Amino acid sequence: MKLATLNNGSRDGQLAVVSRDLARAVPATGIAATLQAALDDWDRMAPKLAELAAALDAGDRGTRHAQPFDPKAAMAPLPRAYQWADGSAYVNHVELVRKARGATMPPEFWTDPLMYQGASDHMLGAGEDIVLGDEAWGIDFEAEVAVVTGDVPMGTTAAAARGRIRLLMLVNDVSLRNLIPGELAKGFGFFQSKPASAFSPVAVTPDELGDAWRDAKVHLPMVSHLNGTLFGRPDAGVDMTFDFGQLIAHVAKTRDLVAGSIVGSGTVSNREGDGPGRPACEGGAGYACIAEQRTVETILAGKPSTPFMRFGDRVRIEMLDRHGRTIFGAIDQAVRRAG
Repeated sequence: MKLATLNNGSRDGQLAVVSRDLARAVPATGIAATLQAALDDWDRMAPKLAELAAALDAGDRGTRHAQPFDPKAAMAPLPRAYQWADGSAYVNHVELVRKARGATMPPEFWTDPLMYQGASDHMLGAGEDIVLGDEAWGIDFEAEVAVVTGDVPMGTTAAAARGRIRLLMLVNDVSLRNLIPGELAKGFGFFQSKPASAFSPVAVTPDELGDAWRDAKVHLPMVSHLNGTLFGRPDAGVDMTFDFGQLIAHVAKTRDLVAGSIVGSGTVSNREGDGPGRPACEGGAGYACIAEQRTVETILAGKPSTPFMRFGDRVRIEMLDRHGRTIFGAIDQAVRRAG
């Protein structure tokens, strides 16, 4: 099933079930007011939501309160979350970035996931602008997959953690590349360089992906367009060093995770042979962020030539099924100056 949060004027919005084709939505009235409430009582709520989803897809009269669904008007599925932990499961991306600046790759990066804890008090909807104060901050998008968990006890194994995955979403983990070096130099991680992230219009249960969901990975291309031009379509199931079970287990090593925790994959990244992948304009899979394209340019030509995003630029991120149909709806955002 597919779930969304409709804007009803409250901070947490109203939970709705969305048809498989994303054309219609029906409020989950009488089941759960919000997605967080559903996640808190998932074993009891999920069957009721699934029944409503089946009726909606079948055009049942019991869903007469269904309304047209506007993906751009939807809030983030979880407009605010108890936990937002973002990993770097595609180690190829990390390796390329370090290579471009002449840094060696610590061997433990291949065995122990990188992870940062992001701010989760305000998540952007798929159609909300990226509002920032200065282009000089180095505005970049990062196309990622994320999962939403149920309750995860501390010390849960990777195998057990896979069974705690409730929903999947797409993410634009906005990054301010020119602020990152100064923050990392302090030795205390990201904060200012990671503003609000945006999420796909709907969150979907793993069964919606069919055989594309296996081994706790999504085996489909992550499609990104920058100002209407294809930027990348790397496969999210390829070169993912750590699956979502491993990422969740990493987060839960020293703490319990509550239902509604979001765990991200990090920027999707593919290798091509023994070297970095080619840009989409050259027939390659391209990239899921500007930084990676700039990194490849630096490796090959000695300096980057692709600029970071400017005010007025637009990024679109989505994932299509084997028949070319959008699964999560598109994240479609413009960059706008604050004030």
